Amino acid sequence: MQMSDTRQIAAPPSEVYAALLDPEVLKACVPGATEVTGSPEDGFEASVTQKVGPVKATFKGQVTLSEMVENQSLVINGEGKGGAAGFAKGGAQVRMAEVDGGTELSYDVEAKVGGKLAQLGSRIIDGFAKKMADQFFANLQETLEGPAQAEEAPETDEAPKKGWLGRLKGKD
Repeated sequence: MQMSDTRQIAAPPSEVYAALLDPEVLKACVPGATEVTGSPEDGFEASVTQKVGPVKATFKGQVTLSEMVENQSLVINGEGKGGAAGFAKGGAQVRMAEVDGGTELSYDVEAKVGGKLAQLGSRIIDGFAKKMADQFFANLQETLEGPAQAEEAPETDEAPKKGWLGRLKGKD
């Protein structure tokens, strides 16, 4: 499974690059991460719990960084074992370019799974992998920029209306 995408992040490339090397930032950005330890030089050890379709597993694995060009690019490779669920491995080539207002971050991701996970079918796995990659980079963007500012709703004296489910159950 392969995919590519690009994001605009309102932070300079040096901040984006530094964030990708920080185990605490990685822990905050990887969906389901419960632990990330190590260093960019020696690699990271990670523990991630995820549910893919009907299969829930905790993956323990290694993450290594290579081809590091400060403030420009790096390659992230990871491999984890999820016990009876199987294994997952993949990598991402990440590129950063300075643009007005921050950094354009581009990535190409490749992922492979085996074991019970592979039996779920490529459609479920591909959708899950895309969601994980999108969520990681969205979390990275939010970590660097802060939470997105929601538009303020106009103030009214009316109580909010219940959704269709509330009306269906007679809870207007």
